[in-house]
Order: sequence, then C-alpha cells, then structure tokens
Amino acid sequence: MIRQSLAALVFATLSACGESTAPDAPAAPARPQATPEQKAALLASLPAPYNVGDLDNGRRVFARCRACHTITQGGPNMTGPNLYGMFGRTAGTHPGYNYSTAVREAGFAWDAERLDHWLENPRTFLKGTKMSFAGIPDETDRRDVIAWLKVETGYAPPAEPAAAP
Repeated sequence: MIRQSLAALVFATLSACGESTAPDAPAAPARPQATPEQKAALLASLPAPYNVGDLDNGRRVFARCRACHTITQGGPNMTGPNLYGMFGRTAGTHPGYNYSTAVREAGFAWDAERLDHWLENPRTFLKGTKMSFAGIPDETDRRDVIAWLKVETGYAPPAEPAAAP
C-alpha cells in the first residue's frame, strides 16, 4: 500500500515537470464585462485618432483576426497569442505562446502606433515574423480595430499624476 502511494506521488511529481503553457502565477480574477457607457468613456479617453474610432467597424475588422487570436482574459492561445492585455506588454512575452525569434527579440512594448504599423503589413514591419496575415491596408479600419482592441482587451489609460500639494 505504501509502495503504491509512493509510486503515485513520484508519478504525479514527475508528470508536473513537463512543459506547460499555463503561467506560473495564479490567474487574476476576471474583470466584469464593461457596460456600453464604460466602453464609450474609455473610447473617449483614448488619444487621437483612436478616440473617434468606430467600435462596430473595429469588431467587424477583427473578424479577420478571430481565426488565429482570442481576446478574452485568460483565453487560449491559438495560431496566434491571446491578445488580452497586449497594450503595454513587451512583444513576444505572452505566456505559453511560441513566438518567432523576430518577435521575441523585438525589444518593444505594444502601443497603438506600433500595432498600427504591424497591422498595415506585419512582414515588412518586423522581418522574420511567422505571422502570415497580409495586413489591413485601410487606415480607418486599422484605427477602428485598434480602438476596439483597446476597449475590449483590458486596456486602462495611464493614471494621471497626483497634483502637487
């Protein structure tokens, strides 16, 4: 009996040594779904030109991306990484996704400007990426999808500095 328990313990311990796609830290509690009013307020707080983005068009444009990306907090990686929390995150660092060397070594954090250039043509923006997407040539569509992503992926505008006493 003790030998079986010990064997089970050793097996469980060794099986935990394999590769995992889960982050080491426990997942943060899911944020509640934003109301339409909260989404409108966040949109209005974005810097130009994203503050005038058309969220409905952004959602439609993102339909081209859904085959490869999820956007929900804690959502799975697919052919591409989950995009929740991407703004401000260093490129190539989303846990559990196997990025190309070009993205892992890019050395920048995602912001709206970089994403705009990436979406225009990923292969010319960052040579060596494995992303096969041809890009979004229309400037308005890129603006709208970036605004929509900011509203839908947990983006929070930077806190304003406290006034000096």
